Amino acid sequence: MIKENHTMKNEFVLTGFTDHPDLKALLFVMFLTIYLITMVGNLGLVALIFKQRQLHTPMYIFLGNLALVDSCCACAITPKMLENFFSEDRRISLYECMVQFYILCTVETADCFLLTAMAYDRYVAICSPLQYHTMMSKKLCIQMTTGAFIAGNLHSMIHVGLLFRLAFCGSHQINHFYCDILPLYRLSCVDPYVNELVLFVFSGSIQVFTIGSVLISYVYIVFTIFKMKSKEGRVKAFSTCASHFLSVSLFYGSLFFMYIRPNLLEEGDKDIPAALLFTIVVPLLNPFIYSLRNKEVKSALQKILIKITISRKFKQMTSTVT
Repeated sequence: MIKENHTMKNEFVLTGFTDHPDLKALLFVMFLTIYLITMVGNLGLVALIFKQRQLHTPMYIFLGNLALVDSCCACAITPKMLENFFSEDRRISLYECMVQFYILCTVETADCFLLTAMAYDRYVAICSPLQYHTMMSKKLCIQMTTGAFIAGNLHSMIHVGLLFRLAFCGSHQINHFYCDILPLYRLSCVDPYVNELVLFVFSGSIQVFTIGSVLISYVYIVFTIFKMKSKEGRVKAFSTCASHFLSVSLFYGSLFFMYIRPNLLEEGDKDIPAALLFTIVVPLLNPFIYSLRNKEVKSALQKILIKITISRKFKQMTSTVT
């Protein structure tokens, strides 16, 4: 009986947010706008960092990879969500579910390690400025970035691999706007205790290690800042860390609530608000959090805009002469 139902339940239906036609139209416009701003903001930041040599430093390399990861997160979630607003057939296959979760788990895990690397970078820059170029070498920067993506892929493989031990013989409705792993556990007719335990252990270990590293870095940073005699130096140091700490708080707060809280399977109604925060809101805000108060990014952007303006004027003059 389980085998028969397992074969039948290879497709699921994403219920999404609402079935009300007017609300669907409003939400579609809102999330489409958010998606476009997210993609332009993050990919624009990646292009800016790649183009400008002055931004080829460890901090901006980590920031560029963070923006790339946020773009991948938006691409994995939002297009299917937008399609389902006006689709009568909101089905998604089990294998599409696995692919969507694999991408999401990879980028969110990589996000954790990249934020940790950025915290360490700020620690070295503020606490050991004279040794910065030695301690934050290009080789170490590449190793930390590569390690973040390797960890993300390995973490995803574990959870996606364990999904094959489950059989889905109950309801086929996923009460979510994307295919997350927790709703799949709730639909399983096989006890998902092993999957839930592995999720708790691995996700918990990653978050404890990364958030612990971030907090230790910031403890040293705060002590170093308070030892500074110059008021301007303290203000500058705080401002360089404020954007990163805000991003860390938003991301880890929602992620911790989503996957590490007790009774994961009994509280499905709490999934969507937390998921909205770390899959939609955080990728939208990150480019602005890191760019608006960053003089180097604004300076690089101004240079590009000036070059574009000069180029256009030169073309207009050339066309006028000819």
